[in-house]
Amino acid sequence: MAHIIVVGNEKGGSGKSTTSMHVVTALARMGHKVGGLDLDVRQRSFGRYLENRMAFIQREGLDLPTPMLGELGEGSDPLTPALHALEAECDFILLDCPGSHTKLSQMAHTLADSLITPMNDSFVDFDLLARMSPEGKVLGPSIYAEMVWAARQMRAEAGAGAIDWIVLRNRLGTQAMHNKRKVGGALTTLSKRIGFRVTAGFSERVIFRELFPRGLTLLDLKEIGTESLNMSNIAARQELRDLIATLALPGVSVSF
Repeated sequence: MAHIIVVGNEKGGSGKSTTSMHVVTALARMGHKVGGLDLDVRQRSFGRYLENRMAFIQREGLDLPTPMLGELGEGSDPLTPALHALEAECDFILLDCPGSHTKLSQMAHTLADSLITPMNDSFVDFDLLARMSPEGKVLGPSIYAEMVWAARQMRAEAGAGAIDWIVLRNRLGTQAMHNKRKVGGALTTLSKRIGFRVTAGFSERVIFRELFPRGLTLLDLKEIGTESLNMSNIAARQELRDLIATLALPGVSVSF
């Protein structure tokens, strides 16, 4: 069966679609058969990202490794038939969840072999994971962490194996070092309490906003004629390399 990667967080603007696109494209570039499903039926940022890529490839006559984009079905369970269609051809399937609590998102979390939760490096985003006292003490899990806990219980009852949960600290800036240390300390404490791994994600960079309209990723720049990468692009590629290595996906050895 395909390994299911779920990218989820009930808060918008945390970098889910950018993370999803770079993970699936990196896997495709390393020779894996990859499929993707966008579960945000309103915004469809991830789906549009992949559609932009396919349109750019056709327009420019390029041959860039591209994941398959699945289509949700109809009726009360649109997810299961879409997964079955992709599983026949894919080693990995990534499900990009909306930034809100929906039935589809809930279903996706129970299917996750690997769960990636991107979050901005702030206590506003941290509040979705845990409640914190004014003195900075972690009081207990919050709404999103409780949903992941419920998904873990359902998987355990079904004998489906554990969820490898990775919290991704996105948009790490160079300023506000004191606040970053506090968020980092709180995440470390919480990770031991409710069972997730913490890793650095993507820094805030202009390049990510420029890539979306053409459906491109950091790994495509040389193939579209960018002869030399600037230091920011090189650093961003290293962040992606570190992320793929940290995910420790089965059969994946980083080769870019």
